[in-house]
Amino acid sequence: MLHELRRASSRDVLTPRSSAAVAPALQAELGLPPRAWLPRHRPQGQRLSRLPSPLPFRGTHQGRECVREGGGSRRGGSPASGPAEEGASPVGPASRQAGWRPFLTLCPLQTYISPSAAIIQAETAEGEAAAMLHNMRVYGTCTLVLMAMVVFVGVKYVNKLALVFLACVVLSILAIYAGVVKTAFDPPDIPVCLLGNRTLSRRGFDICAKFHTANNSTTPTALWGLFCNSSMPSATCDEYFAQNNVTEIQGIPGVASGVLLDNLWSAYTDKGAFVERKGTPSVPVPEESRASGLPYVLTDIMTYFTMLVGIYFPSVTGIMAGSNRSGDLRDAQKSIPTGTILAIVTTSFIYLSCIVLFGACIEGVILRDKFGEALQGKLVIGMLAWPSPWVIVIGSFFSTCGAGLQSLTGAPRLLQAIARDGIIPFLQVFGHGKANGEPTWALLLTALICETGILIASLDSVAPILSMFFLMCYMFVNLACAVQTLLRTPNWRPRFRYYHWALSFLGMSLCLALMFICSWYYALVAMLIAGCIYKYIEYRGAEKEWGDGIRGLSLNAARYALLRVEHGPPHTKNWRPQVLVMLNLDEEQRVKHPRLLSLTTQLKAGKGLTIVGAVLEGTYLDKHVEAQRAEENIRSLMGVEKTKGFCQLVVSSNLRDGMSHLIQSAGLGGMKHNTVLMAWPESWKQEDNTFSWKNFVETVRDTTAAQQALLVAKNVDLFPQNQERFGDGDIDVWWVVHDGGLLMLLPFLLRQHKVWRKCRMRIFTVAQVDDNSIQMKKDLQVFLYHLRISAEVEVVEMVENDISAFTYEKTLMMEQRSQMLKQMQLSKTEREREAQLIHDRNTASHSVVATRTQAPSTPDKVQMTWTKEKLIAEKYKNKEPGVSGFKDLFSLKPNQSNVRRMHTAVKLNGVVLSRSRGAQLVLLNMPGPPRNRQGDENYMEFLEVLTEGLNRVLLVRGSGREVVTIYS
Repeated sequence: MLHELRRASSRDVLTPRSSAAVAPALQAELGLPPRAWLPRHRPQGQRLSRLPSPLPFRGTHQGRECVREGGGSRRGGSPASGPAEEGASPVGPASRQAGWRPFLTLCPLQTYISPSAAIIQAETAEGEAAAMLHNMRVYGTCTLVLMAMVVFVGVKYVNKLALVFLACVVLSILAIYAGVVKTAFDPPDIPVCLLGNRTLSRRGFDICAKFHTANNSTTPTALWGLFCNSSMPSATCDEYFAQNNVTEIQGIPGVASGVLLDNLWSAYTDKGAFVERKGTPSVPVPEESRASGLPYVLTDIMTYFTMLVGIYFPSVTGIMAGSNRSGDLRDAQKSIPTGTILAIVTTSFIYLSCIVLFGACIEGVILRDKFGEALQGKLVIGMLAWPSPWVIVIGSFFSTCGAGLQSLTGAPRLLQAIARDGIIPFLQVFGHGKANGEPTWALLLTALICETGILIASLDSVAPILSMFFLMCYMFVNLACAVQTLLRTPNWRPRFRYYHWALSFLGMSLCLALMFICSWYYALVAMLIAGCIYKYIEYRGAEKEWGDGIRGLSLNAARYALLRVEHGPPHTKNWRPQVLVMLNLDEEQRVKHPRLLSLTTQLKAGKGLTIVGAVLEGTYLDKHVEAQRAEENIRSLMGVEKTKGFCQLVVSSNLRDGMSHLIQSAGLGGMKHNTVLMAWPESWKQEDNTFSWKNFVETVRDTTAAQQALLVAKNVDLFPQNQERFGDGDIDVWWVVHDGGLLMLLPFLLRQHKVWRKCRMRIFTVAQVDDNSIQMKKDLQVFLYHLRISAEVEVVEMVENDISAFTYEKTLMMEQRSQMLKQMQLSKTEREREAQLIHDRNTASHSVVATRTQAPSTPDKVQMTWTKEKLIAEKYKNKEPGVSGFKDLFSLKPNQSNVRRMHTAVKLNGVVLSRSRGAQLVLLNMPGPPRNRQGDENYMEFLEVLTEGLNRVLLVRGSGREVVTIYS
C-alpha cells in the first residue's frame, strides 16, 4: 500500500473516483479522531452588515461572523448562515444610528480582543449564534450606559475623548499604509491552499498537500482524508480532487507582484459558487453534488453592483455631523463648509486608496473570502498592517467607540432643536435641558431608542429601511437648497462661494437613485413615512420664521400658471362656472344667508374658481376692524360649509358701488369669475327697503355689462344644507330662452353632489300652437343625448288667449302704484284713499277692456319665446314711453307692453305651478332689466309674479359665452 501511495505522490494525480466521505477505517489508519477534520458549522443567527468605520477589518473567530463585506464566502458543507443579504447597512437618522454603534463595538471586543469574555457560553454550535446575541445585549447595554454618561457630563469631554479615538484611528490607517509599503520588499508569509483553482478552507488540515513525506515514508495528509474514504490507492475520492493538483500560494504577494491587474476587473458570483483564482490551471469535471464536509470556500450571497454600492454607502454617512453640532461651533458658517469638505476629501482618499492598495497587495481569492476561511479566520487587514495586527484590532474598537459617542452627541442636539422649534408639538418636552443648554431629555430619549436597537440585536430586518432614512435626509437637504435657489427667494443667501443649484439637484438625484437601487420597496415605505410626517407637521406644526419651502414652490407655480392663462374668453371645451358669491352681512358682520354657501359647495363639481365676496359700508379707516372680523366670519363659515375658494371683502361708501367693484375687480389675471351668485331680496316691497331692489337691479345690469352669467336664488333659506339628502324628487328646468345651455349644465353639476344625487332631471320647453311640438321634443332629446345628459323632456304649449281682466288690472295697479309713490308725496292716509279710488275705477272698466280685446284694433299677440331672437324682437316691438306726469296717474289705459309682460308672467307661472309645484328645485330663465330705469320696480314685480308659489327657484341669466356643446 505504501508503494502505491509513493507512486501516487510522485505524480500527485489519482484515478478518477466518485465522491464519498472518509471511511472510518481510513480515519483509524491515519490516526484521526472520528469527524475531527470536519469544520464547525457557522451559527445561523445574527451577523452585522458592515462596520461603518474607516478601518474595514474582516474575518471571523471560532465561526462567529463580525463583519460582512461584498463577495462574502462560507465553508463548504455548512448551512447557509442567515438570509442572503443585499448589502443594506444598518444606518438611519442620528438617533437610530447611535443605537447600533455600541453593537458594532462589541464585534472586535468579543471576536478578536477577548473571545473568552463571553458571559453566556454555547454548548452546541447551533446555540452559538443565540449565545453571541445574548452577550451582545448585555455588553451593548453596558457600553451604551457608559457612552451616555460621558455625553451627559458634557460635550467638551466627548471632544477630548474624540481626540484620543482619532489618534488611534490615524495610527491604524498609518499602520495599513506602512504594511503596504513593507510588502514591496518583504511580503508576509500567508499561505493559501488551492485545489485546482478552488480555494480551500484551512480548518481541518495543516499541510497543503495530498501526501506528506517524512523519514523516507509517504503518508496521506489530513487533506487526503477530507476527500477520500481510504488511504489505499483504491480509495474512493472526490473526482475533482483526483484530477487536480493541490498548490499553495501567497495570500499577500505584495505591491510588486502585479496582482493588481488580476484584481482590476469585477468578478461577481452567485450564491454558493466556488471562490476560484483566475489563471490557475484546473481540470473541469461534470457538475457534481457538493457533498457535505468538503472544505471549499463558497460564497454565501450573490454579489452584484448595486449591492456593493449599498455596502460602500454607509462609509460616507457622517457628512452631517458638523451640521448636527452647529450650535457648539463659534463660527458655524465658516467651520461647517471647510470642515465637511476636508472630511469628505480625507475619508474618500483613504477609502479609495485602501481599495486600490488592497487590490495591489492581496490575492483576489482572499478579498472574496468573506469570513477569512482560507486564513483560519484571521483578520486579513491585521496581517497586512505593520508592525502588529493588534494595531488594527484596537483601532477598529476605538473607531466604533468614537463613532458611537459622536452619534450620541449629535442626535440629542438635533432632537432638541426640532423640539424647541415646535415643528412637532408632542416633542416639545424634549426641548428642555440643563442651564448650559445640554439636551438632557433628548439624550434620554436617544438612549432609549439605542437600547431598543441593542435589545433587538438582530438588525438585518431593519437595516435597509434605516439606510433609506439617511438617504432621504440627504435628498431633502439637497432638494431644499435647489428649490430655494430656483425660486429666488429673498431670504435664501448662501454664503458658500462655490455653491450652485445644479450640484444640489445632482445630489438629490443621486440619493433618490441610490434609494431605489438599494431596495425599491423600502424606498417607497420610507417616502410614505416621510410624507405622513410632513402632512402631520403641516397640520399640527408651528409656523416659524423660516417658512415652508413647499409654499414658496406653490406660489411660484401659481404665478407661472396664472401667466399662462389667457385673459380672453376660454374655449368652449374649457368653460366652467367660476362663481363670485355675493353675500349680505348683518349689523354684527355675520352672513345673513349661509345656505347660499351650501349651494356654492353643491356646485363644486365644476371644479372652477370660487370667490366669496361681501361689501361693508363705510370707510376703510373707520371699518378696518369690522372688515377683519367679517372676513374671519366668512372664512369660518366657508370651513363649515366646506367651500373651497377665496374670500374678498370690500369696504365702500355704499353697497351699490361696493358690489360693482367686486364684479369688476374680483379674481386675478385670467383666473376671474364668469358667474355671479346672489340671493333674491325677499323684503324688496317694504317701504323702508327701497335701495334693496335698486341695488339688485343695478347688479343685474353690471353682470350684463361685464358679460357674466347671473344666478339668483329665490327663497334661499329653504335650500338644503350639505348634510341633508333628498331621497327622491325632481329638478325641473324651464328652458324658455336658448341662451347658451347654462340651464342644462347647472342641474348636471348639482346632481354630482350627494344632496341632489337621487333627484331626477326634467326639462320643459315652451312652444306655441303653430310650432311642431313633436319634432321639437325629438330634437331636444337628440341634443341631450349628444350632451351625455340624461333627463326627461316635455314640450309645453301655451295657447294665445286674450289678456284677462285680472292681468290688465294687476298691470294697472303695478304702474299706478309706482307712479303714485314716486310723483305724489302723499301721506299714508291719502295714499290708501287714492289707491282705493284707482281700484274702484278699474273694476268698472273690466267690461270695456273685454270689448276692446275683440275689436280689430286688438293689441298685438303675446309672443311666447322659443329663441332669443324672438325675445329681442318682442323687446323693441310697440315700444311706448312709460307714464310720466301727474295727469296720467289715474289713466284707465295702462302701458300695453307692461300688459303683455304681465300676461306672459302670469301665464308662465301658472304653467310652471301646474307641473313643478312639488319639484325640489326649479330653474328658470331670468329676463333682463329694462333699459329705462323708471321701470325697475315693474321689473321686480314681473319676476315676483313669475316665481310666485314656488319653493326653491334658481333664476338663471346667461351671458351667451357659456355655450354647452356636444364637445364640452
